[in-house]
Amino acid sequence: MQSGWYDRKTRRVRDLSCGDTRVFLEFEIRRLACRDCGKVKRERLDFLADNPFYTQRFSHYVGRRCRQATIKDIAHLGKALDAVRKSEYARLSGETRRFIKGQKYTLLSHREHLDLDGRRALKTLLAANKRLNTAYLLKESFGQLWDYERAGWARRFFENWRASLKWQRLEPYEKFAEMIDRHWDGIAAYCEPENKVSLGFVEGLNNKIRVIQRCAYGLRDEEYLRLKILTCMLPAL
Repeated sequence: MQSGWYDRKTRRVRDLSCGDTRVFLEFEIRRLACRDCGKVKRERLDFLADNPFYTQRFSHYVGRRCRQATIKDIAHLGKALDAVRKSEYARLSGETRRFIKGQKYTLLSHREHLDLDGRRALKTLLAANKRLNTAYLLKESFGQLWDYERAGWARRFFENWRASLKWQRLEPYEKFAEMIDRHWDGIAAYCEPENKVSLGFVEGLNNKIRVIQRCAYGLRDEEYLRLKILTCMLPAL
């Protein structure tokens, strides 16, 4: 294809941080006019991710962090709700106790993911136990935190959510709130639009990681696994 220069445009994207300092790259992207088809096409730069706000290596880094956070950090809230469920089951007896038995996954699932029977069981459980109803509503409402695009708004929401724990006697939730407070710098950074990675990319990366882990069952070299994950995203030679 024969092409001629058309114009240039400056772009600024997020790259890997250097210590605690955020790093951004500024560069020019050229657009070329194709002499065969007459269309204007943008120069392709392989170091950029599909999202125009960050580089490939930054998206891989965030993908790994999202995977770790999903397993170790964000799931502490589900564990907190389950701890409340266990304490209520141990505290109660007789007829009021039977509503809790066998409903662990009904309680931990999002309502929209339950079938009709599951929704009926959840409704019955929450109506029968006020403390579990409060814990469930707090768990569901906390998800709004990830929708904010300004760190100040997210912090205001978190402080209000944390204040609603007062007088509820939900110790697992108070410990969860303390953990969120300790990790607030990372959560605040996530609120920035250029740091948001599409869930489709993260889910696709997670699926590839699970396949690699199954193929490498029994190996304990974490550095080798990390390199395999990074290379699986590279184009074929």
